[in-house]
Order: sequence, then structure tokens, then C-alpha cells
Amino acid sequence: MKNKKFLFLTALCLMLIMVLAACGGEESTETEGTTSDENATEGATEEKTSDIDFLSLVTGGTQGTYYALGGTFADLITDETGIKTTAEVSQASAANVNALKEGNAEIAFVQTDIAYYAKNGQLMFEGAAVDDLVAIGGLYPETIHLVTTANTGITSYEDLKGKKVSVGAPGSGTYANAEQLLEIHGLTMDDIQPQNLDFGESTDGLQTGQIDAAFVTAGYPTAAVEALGATTDVVIVPVAADKAEALIAKYPYYAVDTIPAGTYGLETDVPTVSVLAMIAVKADLPEDVAYGITKAIYGNTDKIGHAKGEFIKAETALDGIGIDVHPGAQKYFDEQ
Repeated sequence: MKNKKFLFLTALCLMLIMVLAACGGEESTETEGTTSDENATEGATEEKTSDIDFLSLVTGGTQGTYYALGGTFADLITDETGIKTTAEVSQASAANVNALKEGNAEIAFVQTDIAYYAKNGQLMFEGAAVDDLVAIGGLYPETIHLVTTANTGITSYEDLKGKKVSVGAPGSGTYANAEQLLEIHGLTMDDIQPQNLDFGESTDGLQTGQIDAAFVTAGYPTAAVEALGATTDVVIVPVAADKAEALIAKYPYYAVDTIPAGTYGLETDVPTVSVLAMIAVKADLPEDVAYGITKAIYGNTDKIGHAKGEFIKAETALDGIGIDVHPGAQKYFDEQ
């Protein structure tokens, strides 16, 4: 009898242990499930906020104004947003838009004319419009230089016939500017020997006599032309007033501009035309990040050492943009 009672109590204890263990397991599973859901919620929240650790700012060639400003901008953005930002060498405007489109960069220097083409699927972006391209703001005039040297004897656009002329990479902003200015002067790419060189290669070619002239679209003074002027007599071919007027009538994103005497050793002012440099991003960049980028640049213009810094102002940042402005940038400008 005692053995039976002992076995019964033992079995009862085992059953109780199993029940308690089962309850504990269910409680543990439920707790883990709740933690997992909370983590998932937290992850979703992080995605909706600016959970960004790194920003890439694409600029241009090392001897252009984009690159010269890019390092300063990257430092300002890093300080303002806490997001590590680096300035990258690139093939400039058109390539920069494609870098944004393909997700290889988050911020880009772009000419306003190229941004317009990209948004509307024209010229080099025909059939490949970048619908989500938006502006942070405008920066400064990008002056079209037609650079040559005194040795070439070139003083007008008509003198370019049959000459070796650097026009930038096909599809670049400089190439489009060259094509349009040639057109206004009654010329085409077929009338010259086009050379697809970057700014540094262009000025090296002018110095050695391998090319006769070069189109350079950049804010003056640009380092490549300054370097050429240090060793050679630089000539900037002028754009006559009637030609500038005809160009602007057909392509309204151009403006009349002047390269002042003293720049590159020039003895007199040289009339020409310009487009506008701007900063662009994609529409899906978080609003707080776009706001921080805008504040970093336009709220710290006193820290921009380059000569073009004097043109970068919040009050004129939205003039002549031609594409939509990111809401984060608009918020900053509305507060000013």
C-alpha cells in the first residue's frame, strides 16, 4: 500500500512539474514574441527617420569649381547633420544626375540646364527622365569660358572652323553648352575637330599646343584656367550681345555674364553667358536631412572661402532653379 501511495505521489509531482514547465515555456515564448514585435516596430521607426550614416556628394574634376567647393560643403554638412559626408570626384553635371538616379550618391552639384533636361527627359536624358530629381538650391553663375591662347590667333567663334576644340565628354553639361553656343554662331560639331577632354586635360592641351581652344563651364576663377594663365597668355573668346540675346531667347536658362579684367590676367572685361550651379538630391531623401544640408550650406556662407561663396545666399537660392524644391530645403528657406 505504501509503495502504491508513493508511486501515486511521485506521478502527481511529475505531472505538476510538467504543467509548470509548460506554463513557463508559453510565458517565455509570449515574452520573446512581444520583444520581437517591439524590435520590428523600432526598426520601422528608424527607417522613417533619417537613419543615415553616410552621404556622398558628387562634384566634378579636381581642377573645377565644383570640386573646390565640394570639400567645404561636405565638412559643413557633416558638422550640421552629424552624418559623415565626403566629396567625390566625378564627371560633373550629367554624370552626377545619373549617380543620384542609380543610388551611387545622395547629393550632387548640377547645372540648372542639365537638371531641367533630366527632369523633362530632354537631350542626353531623352527617354530617361529623372522624375524624382529635386533641388536644394542655387549657388552661383557657371560661366561659359571659350578658352584659347594668344599663340592660336583665335579671337572669335568663327575662327574655330577646322580647329581642335575641347568640348567636354558627350552628354556632359559642357558639351551641351558648346553645342548650343556653336549653333548660335552658325556652327556645328562637324565644323570643328571636337576633343572630349576634362578641364585639366584641356588646359594641358592648350599649353602644349595639342588643341586650339576649349570650352570650360565653371565659376570663375576656375583653377584649371588660372593654372594655364600662370604660364601662358590666356584669351577668352567673347560672346557678342546680339548672340547672347539670341541664345537666351532659344534657351532661357542662360544669362548674360562678364569675366572681369584681371581674371586670368585679362586686360579687359570679356562678355559671355552663364548657367547656374545648383545642389540637387532625390525626392526620397528624408526631410530632416534635406533641411540639415540646406542649413549647413546657406547658414554658413561666411565659412566658404572660395570666391564664389559671395554669390551663395539664402535670399536668392531659389532664383532660376527650374525644377521642384525638396520640402526640407523649402522649410529652411521659409524660415528665413
